Amino acid sequence: MEYIIKTENLSKSFNEIKAVDNISFKVKKGGLFAFLGLNGAGKSTTINMITQIISKDSGTIFINGHNIDENSEVIKNDIGIVFQNSVLDSELTVLQNLNSRASLYNLTKDEAKRNILELVDLFELTSILNRSYGVLSGGQKRRVDIARALIHKPKILFLDEPTTGLDPVTRVKVWEIVHKLIKNDGLTVFLTTHYMEEVLNSNYVVIIDEGKIVAEGTTDNLKDRYAYDVLRIISKRNEKIENKLTKNKVIFNYQNECYYVNLKHSREALNILNLDPGLFSNFEVIKGNMDQVFLNVTGKEL
Repeated sequence: MEYIIKTENLSKSFNEIKAVDNISFKVKKGGLFAFLGLNGAGKSTTINMITQIISKDSGTIFINGHNIDENSEVIKNDIGIVFQNSVLDSELTVLQNLNSRASLYNLTKDEAKRNILELVDLFELTSILNRSYGVLSGGQKRRVDIARALIHKPKILFLDEPTTGLDPVTRVKVWEIVHKLIKNDGLTVFLTTHYMEEVLNSNYVVIIDEGKIVAEGTTDNLKDRYAYDVLRIISKRNEKIENKLTKNKVIFNYQNECYYVNLKHSREALNILNLDPGLFSNFEVIKGNMDQVFLNVTGKEL
């Protein structure tokens, strides 16, 4: 198993605040790695340490086999970063911004031109190439931001809450492009987010809360460990249903003209329904989700 990012005992404090508290994790090469947490949980601080924007207090970080304390210049060529706030020049056109950023890397003139043309096509930027970056819509700016981060063809793309504030249609478009890069180019994407829907297609999830890792695994693993299925029996208040459930020691609650029963396993629903198939004829089993996982491991709601 090949890991492209490894951190060990990583910590960072700002005065008395422990922003990141002795965390360790690994990111497999290729695919989408999600770093999930509320604002202020330590997500951006972790990315900033990995990408050498800020120094760490302690711990070790390896990027593509290189220790950042020993090979910082080599590592810079392996990573691309999309920040929460843009770093591009509002007065320059999109093309001028892309050319300017390409000049910061060890690219020949032909390589830079070829890479930019590929990205313009991929992110559908042709119609806005000669427009000033500052007058673009939020969605257009975000597409340019990601293109800028990919100019030098990095192995890892860091996305720090990349779709915050975007409309749903643009958000879907951005993710279509990102997943295409993962599939076709083997790109590793390190995502920080508090949008649960962006986590669902990830290969691995780490949940961070108040600077500490509180859970990690695939979405299926996390749901198995920390979420639960719910049997929803659709019915107006019914004394027969309540008597049947109570007699069989089934704990339930009633709201919005439905009975709700938390299940340890989906198969428990069959046992309850078979108590009286005629009585429990209108029902559904609602699968546990990542919102439940987050609530159960942090005690907080996204």
